[in-house]
Amino acid sequence: MKKAVVLLSGGLDSATVCLVAKQQGFAVYALSFSYGQRHNCELDCAKKIAQTYAFAEHKIANIDLTIFAGSALTSNLPVPKNNYKQNEIPITYVPARNTIFLSYALAYAESIKAYDIFLGVNAIDYSGYPDCRPQFIDAFASLANLGAALYSEGDQKLQIHTPLLKLSKADIVRLGFVLNLDFSITNSCYDPIKKDDKIYACGACDSCFLRQKGFAEAGIVDTIIKIV
Repeated sequence: MKKAVVLLSGGLDSATVCLVAKQQGFAVYALSFSYGQRHNCELDCAKKIAQTYAFAEHKIANIDLTIFAGSALTSNLPVPKNNYKQNEIPITYVPARNTIFLSYALAYAESIKAYDIFLGVNAIDYSGYPDCRPQFIDAFASLANLGAALYSEGDQKLQIHTPLLKLSKADIVRLGFVLNLDFSITNSCYDPIKKDDKIYACGACDSCFLRQKGFAEAGIVDTIIKIV
């Protein structure tokens, strides 16, 4: 079975991508990050997803992105609520996060001789992050094939798959539904509360807004627990 490294945050998009990779016949080697994010409880979701769908392996990399200022996800800055603006880079953007995550995924893939990486970036319904754009993904793939020995020296090149890139959030919800994703074990909220082993979504941050919009447009009931 072919191996694929799949970035798994514990959210709706990344969980769907894992199941897409599995449907395509890949053994899923999931990679999550504990990077100082305020919504660290998403890692509990990532673990549940990996266990529920029997991934080949699930690793959690511990890195510290709190040393870089400027993001509400890695500092005490307030997470904006009820203020979604698609064409602005929000304060929840973490400097170079996807570049760092993909670098780890590249190292993981090379170490297990995998030629495929999947991630759940989206350029339709997203929070305006520049590292979710197709130009960035293409540039990183070129870098990887130049700089990693397995791909630069061999005949087979690394491929980065972004199956959600041109899907609306409603399309992603529908795809997850078709793939039998248990939405209740995913977390999309940037500012969740964990209480009594349950994760409660704030229902008002950008990510919650996009998730709610997607489920409403898809006509599917979300099963996560919301504060509001």
